[in-house]
Amino acid sequence: MPRQLVNGIYLNIGHHAGPSGSPALLLLHGFTGSTATWTPHVDVLTSICTVVAIDALGHGQSDAPADPQRYAMRHVVADTLAVMDRLAIERFVVLGYSMGGRMALHVAIAAGERLDGLILESASPGLRSEAERRARIAADAELAALAEREGIAAFVARWEAAPLWASQATLPAHTRDTLREQRLQANPLGLANSLRGAGAGAQEALHDTLKTVTTPTLLIAGARDAKFCAIARDMHAEMPQATLEIVEDAGHAAHLEAPELFNWLVTNFIRRHTWHP
Repeated sequence: MPRQLVNGIYLNIGHHAGPSGSPALLLLHGFTGSTATWTPHVDVLTSICTVVAIDALGHGQSDAPADPQRYAMRHVVADTLAVMDRLAIERFVVLGYSMGGRMALHVAIAAGERLDGLILESASPGLRSEAERRARIAADAELAALAEREGIAAFVARWEAAPLWASQATLPAHTRDTLREQRLQANPLGLANSLRGAGAGAQEALHDTLKTVTTPTLLIAGARDAKFCAIARDMHAEMPQATLEIVEDAGHAAHLEAPELFNWLVTNFIRRHTWHP
């Protein structure tokens, strides 16, 4: 499906038909990712679903507006629902990874009546305290300035050196090379403004709203990612319809580090919570 004009900007949309009458699954990637994040999973997922994937604003082939406020979560929600409306998909499951998980959670809070399910991989409800948010905004501003000043290669080198990705050192070399190549295709302006407008510090904290999310929810975290395991456990305690799965031998990106188990968790959840042929 070509780029589509949505609310005044162009978004790149992947649309993969599943079996006739099958449920719909919307995929939202993480920061520095794109619809290519999900390429290794599409064949499995389309065996039971129609799959829609969106390049987030500033990522992949989507537009990279100059105004950071255009990346804000309120626009993410409006754009996401507009895409599903354009595809004539009223109800769907949404799966979000990391940044995409924060986006998916905002969609669930704003339009839970349209969701058959919510899958959050290594996601968070934001940062609880004002001090945490200010510190994160400052750190993201530094990263954004690096991307604009030194270019995408320097930014990717800095990003991949973060402790969050340490567990990926054991991945096959071709997997790591493919991931790096995807990151190097990114638009530095888009990444910079995504950090400024859609970063964890820029969004409002959703902790007090979690108890209102009654959509059946699957929380996935990697056992080697202690920070997001703790966040997932806290979310599990607050969300009334949530199930928690901790993936052994995986870090922040379980879909990349344990793909077969990830696919099983996702497809099993969809089978349990939606009609399928």
